[in-house]
Amino acid sequence: MPAAPFVTRLNEQIANEFAASQQYIAVAVYYDNETLPRLASFFYAQALEERNHAMMMAKYLMDADEEAVIPAVAAPRTAFADIVEPVAIALAQEKRVTEQIGELAGIARDARDYQSEQFMQWFLKEQVEEVSTMKDLLTVVQRSADNPMLAEEHLAREASGGEGSDPTAPPAAGGAV
Repeated sequence: MPAAPFVTRLNEQIANEFAASQQYIAVAVYYDNETLPRLASFFYAQALEERNHAMMMAKYLMDADEEAVIPAVAAPRTAFADIVEPVAIALAQEKRVTEQIGELAGIARDARDYQSEQFMQWFLKEQVEEVSTMKDLLTVVQRSADNPMLAEEHLAREASGGEGSDPTAPPAAGGAV
């Protein structure tokens, strides 16, 4: 049974993950409207990934016979000064989520809630990748600010396109992938 403080914070994190998903959709729409389809596609995929993280957390709570709270979230930011700003916002968001995930793991450890601590390990690993990816993308779009097609070319060249799902990932509610 998860510790009560962990359950409370995990439900808050579900809101954070859904908010991140919404922000990434807003970024994707911005890039779509700027006719930058590869940047748009990248952020549509990121939005789905954040949504799935929320669903993994909800599934964990349901499996543990705890209430999973699906919250309302604040509207995302939809206007940006240039092609760099959305990625800078995304990097700041990923850094914030990394702190939140670390706090959750710490709450579980402090409560001697070892199952919840183990559950959080995958998210800790995932955040290293998320921050690294956004940091690299920010560097690319900063260099490409005057010629956004260079960022598009970079994504076309560097995008792996078919990593598949991570078999170590926690299951998501509703069978999300």
